[in-house]
Amino acid sequence: MSLIVQKFGGSSVANPDRVRNVARIITETYRKGHNVVVVLSAQGDTTDDLIEQAKQINPKASKREMDMLLATGEQISISLAAMAIEAMGYQVVSLTGWQAGMLTNSSYGSARIKRVRTERIQRELDKKKIVLVAGFQGINKYDDITTLGRGGSDTSAVALAAALHADLCQIYTDVDGVYTADPRVVRGARKLDEITYDEMLELASLGAQVLHNRSVEMAKRYSVNMEVLSSLSGNPGTKVKEVVKTMEKSHVSGVAKDKDVSRLALVGLADQPGIAFKVFSLLAKSNINVDIILQSIGRSETKDISFTVTREDAQRARELLEANRDSLGFTSIEISNDVAKISVVGAGMVNNSGVAAKMFEALFNAGININMISTSEIKISVLVAERDAERAVQAVHDYFFSEFGSAN
Repeated sequence: MSLIVQKFGGSSVANPDRVRNVARIITETYRKGHNVVVVLSAQGDTTDDLIEQAKQINPKASKREMDMLLATGEQISISLAAMAIEAMGYQVVSLTGWQAGMLTNSSYGSARIKRVRTERIQRELDKKKIVLVAGFQGINKYDDITTLGRGGSDTSAVALAAALHADLCQIYTDVDGVYTADPRVVRGARKLDEITYDEMLELASLGAQVLHNRSVEMAKRYSVNMEVLSSLSGNPGTKVKEVVKTMEKSHVSGVAKDKDVSRLALVGLADQPGIAFKVFSLLAKSNINVDIILQSIGRSETKDISFTVTREDAQRARELLEANRDSLGFTSIEISNDVAKISVVGAGMVNNSGVAAKMFEALFNAGININMISTSEIKISVLVAERDAERAVQAVHDYFFSEFGSAN
């Protein structure tokens, strides 16, 4: 008998009809003879609504109390889904994150899973029950409820799959799988039958919202077999695994857009050894992640450094750098929020020259200017004006994936 972990996102359980649909999918899997553990997210906009209520009560509420509040959203989902499954005549039990043995550190709001105690879940499975687990949450050493941050339910599902040695981890969403671009905004986006962990991790990190990067990292680390599929269509999904059949053949697997980007420029830095280290170590100590970096050639004993961070971190980065202006020695700092990052990803790129040139050609033909460039073995990212982001994604996708495209 195989064990399958299934995860359903907020849109999949947004209303009673969809809750019943999820119950039908779960029980169909169970009827096929599988043990089933299910992770559920909060319904629809529940988490956002709870955050808004908290702001009205106390805009400066502690992260601990926010976690106590936000964890309730997933508990609503698991209890309602359990009731739907009970009504269908099946044995089921719903468990909070702490009841399911999800042990985390104490970083409220963005906790990391330390380990999973599976004894309770295993006891329930031995009783032939379907087990529903509240995603996005755990418990720390102080017996406080913690939440895992953005994409936390994906991470919960993969962690359970790894700890339980599940045969498959299915991530149900509102799309049919992983596409070459966001099918809601890019014409001609194609669903992929399979994709590598590394490609999926890059796409998730670069703005593709179908999976969260933390869950993909964990799946790769523990070799969890994953499948991304729709809870609404019933169509086959996309397998996420170490090696895919088309790895040698295909240069590019997807195109991603990320508007959560700000560009900072330090102007007039001293052109001397160690200045970049001073800048970026200062940011790193404050847990500010830097992505694309561009350093100018020194002239007149000064140089400029430009880099990107998330918009959430932009103002904090600026304030930190301004506070250290004397020790860093720059003349001014500029910040731009009207930018977006466009990326192409593909495991086959490392052995195929010319992918970057083709991406740049597509943008040139569309009349789109490139501000910054970053490359790795399986990724090329460019920074463009935010107003050009949609056109840029479409142009690059058309070049690589249209019927007449020459890249693949």
